[in-house]
Amino acid sequence: MANGRVLIVDDEKNYLLILQAILEDEGYEVTTINDPEMVLPFLEESEVDVVITDMKMPKITGKELLQYIKKNYPRLPVLIMTAFGSIESAVEVMRQGAFDYITKPFANDELLLSLHNAMELSKTHQQYQILRETLEERFNAHQIVGKSKAIMETLAVVDRVAQSKTAILIEGESGTGKAMVAKAVHFSSPRNDMPFVAVNCQAFNNENLEIELFGQETLGINGTTALKRGRIEMADQGTLYLGEVGALSLEMQVKLLRVLQDKVLERIGGSEQIPIDVRVVVSSTKDLNKLVFEGKFREDLLYKLNIVKIEMPPLRERREDIPLLIAHFINKVCQENNIEAKHISYEALNYLTGYDWPGNIRQLQNIIERLMIMIPHKEIGVEDLPPEIKDEDAQFKSAVDLLPISLNLADTLDKIEGAVVRRALVRADFVQSRAAEMLGISRSLMQYKLKKYNITGH
Repeated sequence: MANGRVLIVDDEKNYLLILQAILEDEGYEVTTINDPEMVLPFLEESEVDVVITDMKMPKITGKELLQYIKKNYPRLPVLIMTAFGSIESAVEVMRQGAFDYITKPFANDELLLSLHNAMELSKTHQQYQILRETLEERFNAHQIVGKSKAIMETLAVVDRVAQSKTAILIEGESGTGKAMVAKAVHFSSPRNDMPFVAVNCQAFNNENLEIELFGQETLGINGTTALKRGRIEMADQGTLYLGEVGALSLEMQVKLLRVLQDKVLERIGGSEQIPIDVRVVVSSTKDLNKLVFEGKFREDLLYKLNIVKIEMPPLRERREDIPLLIAHFINKVCQENNIEAKHISYEALNYLTGYDWPGNIRQLQNIIERLMIMIPHKEIGVEDLPPEIKDEDAQFKSAVDLLPISLNLADTLDKIEGAVVRRALVRADFVQSRAAEMLGISRSLMQYKLKKYNITGH
């Protein structure tokens, strides 16, 4: 790879050719522009590490260009060159943020030393940005809250695989916390000080997603090359998390497989082979094996991604974690909004714990946030809960409407009965006699139902 990407701006083409030859011999990737008016749109569509610009130019001076760059790209180092050097002008441009000031004609060693120092500063800024974003992810990411057997088994797998480089596939319903597990893998790994880069593959159309992942090089204004780094390149030395990986087109699946196998990347429209070292974690709400069977997902890519699989349990299968999650979200919402925490009554908590949560943790978080912000009194009761949680008739009708038309009636009735018994037990605080009374059945029949549906009660 090049030592860095340099943009040179000068209205004298001879100087551009000389500088380009000098810097390319030193391993820099160089773009030259002889019309300063073209610099602004170029910077909007491309990435550079250092700008070298002449001071005296028509239309836009080097000083004006410096002011624009410092305003819009404050961490981009700028070297100023001029044949009209003076102490006063040097002091002025340095005061306005120039990295260095070089007088024409200059010695090559002087220029190269100044450029080397500017490039080191640019790379330091980039590493700082990566570290800052990584630390924000580390401390802003929700902790994985829970003590249920299901979530403890998940965390045990995370601990075992975090130290390796192996690819991980996380499957589970929407809202179960797949992204949190991906972050837990990254921040428990030796790569924890490097970038964690996440992409939701469903959030882009095919063309934009390809650019987002692989980057792009295009022929820009005035024959220059505009460069955009992709998320895979940004994740180098760190972790790349692809959410809803099943949304990738077959063409992009081929390109991703090639990156994983060869550990090199080519930007769209480019020809440079860029070495890449990323740890890949992917997730899907869809069954990828089924997508393979349907011809929508490559089997060889699935083999590459599915070295270790983590199944995220839905919230209804880890009900004992619901009170812990509620307490966590109350604390989080109230801190973020600087409001006093509200108390949830015992009866309301039973309703929340007994609800099936089709939207899983994300739905629970949204409802807790709404309750904390919208309810004016300090204690939240059953009457304050959303209709879908407190209205049992509406719950039942909604659940029935979601059932498929073709189903086995006996099996379905058993599942419904088991869910009703479980909910009654939760709302009775796991007191079997009280749950039996709520259901209008004898305690012995209640015990039979608990055994039949393998429900553990207190």
